[in-house]
Amino acid sequence: MIDPPIGLVFPGQGTQRQGMGEVWRETPSWELTERISEATGENVPELLLSTPTEQLRRTDLAQLTVFSVAVMAHAEAVRCDALGGTVVVCAGHSLGEYAALTAAGALSVSDAAVLVAARGRAMRDAAERRSGTMGVLVGAPLDEVEDLVAVVRAAGPEVWVANVNAPGQTVVSGSPEGVALVEEYAHSIGAKMIRLQVGGAFHSPYMEPAVTPLHRALKDTAFASAHLPVVANVDAEPHGGDADWIDLGVRQLTSPVLWERSVRTMSGALGCRRLVELGPGKTLTGLIKRIDPEIEAVSLNDPKTLRASAAA
Repeated sequence: MIDPPIGLVFPGQGTQRQGMGEVWRETPSWELTERISEATGENVPELLLSTPTEQLRRTDLAQLTVFSVAVMAHAEAVRCDALGGTVVVCAGHSLGEYAALTAAGALSVSDAAVLVAARGRAMRDAAERRSGTMGVLVGAPLDEVEDLVAVVRAAGPEVWVANVNAPGQTVVSGSPEGVALVEEYAHSIGAKMIRLQVGGAFHSPYMEPAVTPLHRALKDTAFASAHLPVVANVDAEPHGGDADWIDLGVRQLTSPVLWERSVRTMSGALGCRRLVELGPGKTLTGLIKRIDPEIEAVSLNDPKTLRASAAA
């Protein structure tokens, strides 16, 4: 019997919470926290075990903690043989792209952690220069959201589409005034907005100041010349070892995350009918089920679930 092709997906910022590392503390993969701490200069065990949720909302800490849990979950899934098929592609939502690159063999854990730390600091600094926010529009098709955003921006306030997550779920990003105006008129397209608790207007031109420091960090990083394909956020296309990950990584800062198209690339062109989410929460699993209910979407977000998957 041939193992079915599967894709691995990794969540982004927003799934962090106090004590999120506790369930991994007694697993062999916990040793990765020491490696990540050494690479970044942060006390990752402390961040994962005792740092309050409010403090973890800080952009750089949020990104580092979610990345750490994601790579631990992947390491344990591989060790336990819990994935249920042959991995043919990886993808991550925003920050999750760095865990995907690690799982695909493009980056070592330590090199990826250095990039995540540099990215988080650069995005935090950019957000401090220019106040911004984000909100999820639920219930309206993408083209109507794009039209509303264009109307608001034409009136002066700055706002852009930041994430195309699933049918009827689109994230907008920009100035507080711009996002508030989109929220005010959301009812005109049959939508409602859920505000995101984020530290800035991510995946928008407001992140332009982060480009130079992240570009510098990416240039100093050695990517493997061969690795599993990773579907990039900026174009929803699979990229292997010959890809320009410096360009893709920099563009991701100010470009929309094309998550719906990325999932369709994995399930369509790459033939994955099973997508496994590794990391905290079940956000991507929920989105995948909205995108294509026929895909088997599984969340392996703690050791108990991993062991059950391995036994099955």
